[in-house]
Amino acid sequence: MRISTPLVFLAFALSALPMTAAEKTSDNAGWTPLFDGKTLDGWVQRGGKAKYAVEDGQIVGTSAPSTPNSFLCTQQQFTNFILELEFKVQTGLNSGVQVRGQYAAEPKEVVWKGKKAKMPTGRVYGVQVEIDPSQRAWTGGLYGEGGGGWFNDLKNNEAARKAVKVGEWNKFHIECRGETIKTWLNDVPAAEIKDDLTAAGFIGLQVHGVGKKAEAMEVRFREIRIKEL
Repeated sequence: MRISTPLVFLAFALSALPMTAAEKTSDNAGWTPLFDGKTLDGWVQRGGKAKYAVEDGQIVGTSAPSTPNSFLCTQQQFTNFILELEFKVQTGLNSGVQVRGQYAAEPKEVVWKGKKAKMPTGRVYGVQVEIDPSQRAWTGGLYGEGGGGWFNDLKNNEAARKAVKVGEWNKFHIECRGETIKTWLNDVPAAEIKDDLTAAGFIGLQVHGVGKKAEAMEVRFREIRIKEL
């Protein structure tokens, strides 16, 4: 059936109209903010001694010399969920987002993907969505913090590597459903794995260790929200 030009134009015009208030409400249904934009209430720092502060409605993580990887972690545990957040990282500072993160309150050994890993007291471990500002651009890849290594990097996903905006705000969309974990970077599919180690855990915002480097580097997070499934 041939559709007339006026009808085609009308359909396009209608699709371009802003969402109604009801549609916006539906889109936001079920979401819970994890950050109130003013305080770090509901969060606790674990691991290293990088600094975390609130500035301009953002969580700012600042590196510190001679300290291990640091994590700002939710006090609440989550199982199945969709997590969204925006981030901006300074070149030279590695970062990431723990999903179903774990914390070793005392030394322990875990078996992960067939590998044994020893966790010292105070170690944060678990699946991490990487923020990688290096030239390889593996932001959105899935990494096993604490001994798991890369589960799914982006060396075979050129579209996701090109999706990152260096020095600008980027957006993660992360889904954890049962053993399946999927990530999107700026709406581009990035990585997917099956994870049988961590059925539940906290959300953690990482500031990677920088060795003895005294120069302070920053990673910023904002618009952090979760929808439990």
